[in-house]
Amino acid sequence: MKIFLLIVSILLIIIVLLQSGKAEPASQIISGGNIDLFNKRKERGSELVISRITLFLGIMFFIISLVMEFI
Repeated sequence: MKIFLLIVSILLIIIVLLQSGKAEPASQIISGGNIDLFNKRKERGSELVISRITLFLGIMFFIISLVMEFI
């Protein structure tokens, strides 16, 4: 079970690093630029797949951690 948690953890780290920088406009908040601050951007294609994989791995990490704690 510990090895499975380790594998999920490593995959979660890798997939988070592969995500695109959605927080790039956040640096404009400090400088006062709000060109596309509230612009809605939908995830499409590979961004959507990576986002869903991240969600799945995060849930798996949480569940495995809880199971390991109570067993």
